[in-house]
Amino acid sequence: MSQFEEMRNFVRVVESGSISKAAEQLGMAKSGVSRRLTELEARLGVRLLNRTTRRSSLTEAGRAYYAGAVKLLTDVSELDAATADTDATLEGTLRLAVPLSFGLCHLSPAIDEFLRAHPELDVNIDFSDRHVDLVESGVDLAIRISQLTDSSLRARRICPIRMLLCASPAYIEAHGCPQEPADLARHSLLRYDIGGGAQVRLEDRQGKVHTVQTDSRVVANNGDFLRDMAMAGHGIIVTPSFIAWQALASGDLVEVMPGFAPPPLDAWAVYPQTRYLSRRARMFIDFLADRFGNNPYWDQYR
Repeated sequence: MSQFEEMRNFVRVVESGSISKAAEQLGMAKSGVSRRLTELEARLGVRLLNRTTRRSSLTEAGRAYYAGAVKLLTDVSELDAATADTDATLEGTLRLAVPLSFGLCHLSPAIDEFLRAHPELDVNIDFSDRHVDLVESGVDLAIRISQLTDSSLRARRICPIRMLLCASPAYIEAHGCPQEPADLARHSLLRYDIGGGAQVRLEDRQGKVHTVQTDSRVVANNGDFLRDMAMAGHGIIVTPSFIAWQALASGDLVEVMPGFAPPPLDAWAVYPQTRYLSRRARMFIDFLADRFGNNPYWDQYR
């Protein structure tokens, strides 16, 4: 077994938090991971991990070795990516965590195209709007739609995400169309929520921020459901354009107060700073950035 394999085994044990989780992520027997770790410590002549039945913790020597191993593995991965034949076959499994609506509507056809171009590649995908722990879950990268603030992650911007307010023509006919943020207090809003509050922040064209306390008639953690409720006339929805674009193009929804909009977001490909990125993950990120670009197709309905 090479020293690089020993390093990769050790790094995965550290990042997953236990030998059993590392074995599961590596597709190995627990005994095999434990044996590799023991052999590494024997070769170095020092204990790297304090082991318990549930968790493993780094010794002082282990922390130093881990930092060096991650840097070396990252450098090797980047060197491979820079010199590899771009036509070489992509193999192995690409593990992804993606948001539900964006994943099903826009990443699914993209992944289909990517897999057709790389028939030897497998994918393992977790669809969820909740942020998974990238280290413990063992995913290669996650797609997140946010204003990214987590300094523990590396990220590459995939595309912009435009936010807007919209409602059905029937709702506007029955309840009128709000003209400014304060008017929203008299309307029913359909609010996306996975733990946020009931306030809506809007920016005008001069960049001034307006905060409105809203009456949310329907609260849900799925944007497609909220779009359908808006189309049925139940209220005004605050939504990304990638969810509402087809309804806007068909006239089933119309944009409300176009002079005011929630702060824009971005779609990011993120991965831990401590995780070296495989060539298959790098190529997938490049593919998505090229496919969506700075003016994604769902914003071209207008």
